[in-house]
Amino acid sequence: MTDQHGHLDPDSPDAALRADIRRIGTLLGQTLARQEGRPLLDLVEEVRALVRQDAEAAADRLAAMDVTTGTKLARAFSTYFHLANITEQVHRARDLQRRRARNGGWLDQAAKLIAEQGVPSDEIAAAARRLAIRPVFTAHPTEAARRSILSKLRQLADSLDAEASAAVLYGASDTSATTRRLAELIDLLWQTDELRLDRPDPTDEARNAIFYLRDLYADAAPQVLGDLAETLRQLGVETSPTSRPLTFGSWIGGDRDGNPFVTPAVTRDVLIIQHEHGIQATEKAMDALIDELSVSRRLRGVSLDLAASLAKDLDDLPEVAPRFRRTNAEEPYRLKVRAIKAKLANTRKRLDQGTAHVPGRDYLGSDELISDLELMRASLARNSGQLTAVGVVATAIRTVSAFGLQLATLDVREHAEKHHEVLQQMYTQVGEVDDYAALDRTQRTKLLADELTGRRPLSALDTPLTDSARKTFDVFNTIREAQDRFGMDVIESYIISMTLGVDDVLAAAVLAREAGLIDIHTGRARVGIVPLLETPAELDAGGDLLDEMLSLPAYREIVRARGDLQEVMLGYSDSNKEAGITTSQWRIHKAQRSLRDVAARHGVRLRLFHGRGGTVGRGGGPTHEAILAQPYGTLDGAIKVTEQGEVISDKYTLPALARENLELTVAAVLQATLLHTSPSVDPSQLARWDATMDCASDAAFGTYRALVENPDLPAYFWAATPTELLGQLNIGSRPSKRPNADAGLGGLRAIPWVFGWTQTRQIVPGWFGVGSGLQAAREAGHTPVLTEMHEHWEFFKTFLSNVEMMLNKTDLKIARRYVDTLVPAGLHPIFDTIEEEYDRTVREVLAITGGNDLLDAQPELKRTLGVRDTYLEPLHHLQVALLRQYRDLGDTERQLATAPGARRAASDSTALERALLTTVNGIAAGMRNTG
Repeated sequence: MTDQHGHLDPDSPDAALRADIRRIGTLLGQTLARQEGRPLLDLVEEVRALVRQDAEAAADRLAAMDVTTGTKLARAFSTYFHLANITEQVHRARDLQRRRARNGGWLDQAAKLIAEQGVPSDEIAAAARRLAIRPVFTAHPTEAARRSILSKLRQLADSLDAEASAAVLYGASDTSATTRRLAELIDLLWQTDELRLDRPDPTDEARNAIFYLRDLYADAAPQVLGDLAETLRQLGVETSPTSRPLTFGSWIGGDRDGNPFVTPAVTRDVLIIQHEHGIQATEKAMDALIDELSVSRRLRGVSLDLAASLAKDLDDLPEVAPRFRRTNAEEPYRLKVRAIKAKLANTRKRLDQGTAHVPGRDYLGSDELISDLELMRASLARNSGQLTAVGVVATAIRTVSAFGLQLATLDVREHAEKHHEVLQQMYTQVGEVDDYAALDRTQRTKLLADELTGRRPLSALDTPLTDSARKTFDVFNTIREAQDRFGMDVIESYIISMTLGVDDVLAAAVLAREAGLIDIHTGRARVGIVPLLETPAELDAGGDLLDEMLSLPAYREIVRARGDLQEVMLGYSDSNKEAGITTSQWRIHKAQRSLRDVAARHGVRLRLFHGRGGTVGRGGGPTHEAILAQPYGTLDGAIKVTEQGEVISDKYTLPALARENLELTVAAVLQATLLHTSPSVDPSQLARWDATMDCASDAAFGTYRALVENPDLPAYFWAATPTELLGQLNIGSRPSKRPNADAGLGGLRAIPWVFGWTQTRQIVPGWFGVGSGLQAAREAGHTPVLTEMHEHWEFFKTFLSNVEMMLNKTDLKIARRYVDTLVPAGLHPIFDTIEEEYDRTVREVLAITGGNDLLDAQPELKRTLGVRDTYLEPLHHLQVALLRQYRDLGDTERQLATAPGARRAASDSTALERALLTTVNGIAAGMRNTG
């Protein structure tokens, strides 16, 4: 398999990338011939040529292919995409490193802008203290590739990088050893099953996240934290290494909304797994310090504080081996780190056995560990070891402060109605409320606010609850037990899905009080209560909701106990599915303004948690641009952003890319916090922009709702897309439908919604309605304003850029093949509607950007996507043919794996299903998106 891209200028920016892709493609071709025989390689080349010359003939050829051959062909194209993706990542990392060498890093560029604006050092110092950036890893099932595949691709990337580094150091050299290693890895990839045998459970998902967190701990995060400290130092601000400007979060094992497999026991198990690996990562960091800190007491003194601490450690820790006490007797820093390692080992044992924390012998959280490291740093600084104090020791302190022993702080999420279910049963037991469920929201709010203010317990240990209610309530007890066992930082936020009123927030707060997590009379709030706004109506009412929450004295006391910080989560995926991309993005933007203003009035700091998906259709897109496109004043140093699925592997698989992506986010937050604190345009101009967006949003919403409310759309969607296969990919523990959902689209989650449209290249969630909205704005006389918005408004510019990329990835000629083959003729008018809106959207977007074609301003991206289409088209044709055969078998032949660990029994459709899933994997890899 070779990359057919035509002649390339050897000095062009992507010549080296193309050369490596061509090399990898050739090696893959050799693997196919070696492993399966020359006929398969010949077939691959025949199909690729036929697709370019006669798409109809190619489709017919693929439709007639037997299942076994089709599976091998699909695997060949899928493997090519995996190889091309990792090669592109390698070269993207190199390009970014070259850019860093020329222009400095992202933090350097942000610092330059801050310095040019003349921001006083005291303001910079205050902003630095407020920095609290947290990427949050979720288990949302959008990564189709197995970790076995990803780890081999990482090895392939390392081999390419090692060869390139050797060439820079030593000049042209023999590449035969690298070529043999690449060939070996590609053979292994071919022999590795890309399909999971069974559905993962939440602990499997946690281990997958830990795979990336361990890498971040070892490499990218320490670099970025060090770069940030140096950047701030150059701006005249000294920061403590114990500050926590960057931390990591996770939903895995804590996200209960719609996932019956996340139980209180699973939450405990996930925390144990996180700590196992967190302690291992910390031990490895301590080993590095032992290697470094060979300072002898004979040559340099040591502080009295450190000497006393070390003496106490040696008394309390007989586990420190006599050999180390002897060989490190005159090396106090090494001996102190040996004591730290003994405490880490004791911490592991304590967590395994469930015994109580013993101060001085093990750690509860990371505070005591950081104190030990700080003693060493201070001693070095006072005894001629300043460079070491601000070097390796400060790096270790910054890293431990960022990750703790848990690697990531766990969020817990549950649906609002689950809390009311528990409270209804509790109030029934105390006999004070005849029918809790019959109360309206105002009545429930008063009842629950009074309950928070009171001092009596609403429940007892033996309060009878249904199994469902008991599981919900036990989560609060699990949080308390986890904090007692692991430390307070292990769980910080309790998120309420579908928050429709203040009573939903108070319900969770009352249950937290019952579990001993909250007590407004003593100023205790061990968790923050976080409303999740995820529908257009919730977003519109977000400011009023927050105002009502903060106006309640009882709830305001909870926020005060949390340091006057209120977190609010914004849901991008569900608002997009319900309202379309234009209205979703616009209402989220307006909601942030409203929340900002309300929080300011109440003297509360606002931390926004952006629940962005991987795809543009689920709120995704470049994080850096998204942060800078936020309304002024909404970002005051603190932000949380979800990272999920293929986004995690794309951003964090390679250490160099992980560093760039983390630094991009940190730099954007620092820049926005310091420079985006007031309006950048005058009120009259902003009012014009708002009016234009309102006009576009209203029209786009109407067009989008007309599509999704079409009674024939569910039948069209299920017929035209392979969405029924998503559950069979076994890529996540969470069901793809909400509980009690029917066969329609209302209960379908956002991920399978986007998955279906993406697999068939219709990508409706990424652009549908935008054209109607822009046309309405233009016809209302807003054309000059639209141009002005594109030139001067970061929000609108980012919005159009993301839509343009989705339009380019859309291919309605391929989509037409799905429709003509799989969709009953009576449903074809829906596709006609999609085609009309696509043409309208392309026309309206280009009218604003001034381009002749999509992505004219990004020629390299456009060329890359064009090359990919050559390999994607055969997979689409094959998928269409296989889907038709698959459905012809009927439902009775198929079995699903619905629970974690479950496997499907073999049936007549097994081989066909495997072939289909292979095409799904290949298209996901080629599109760089599952859902």
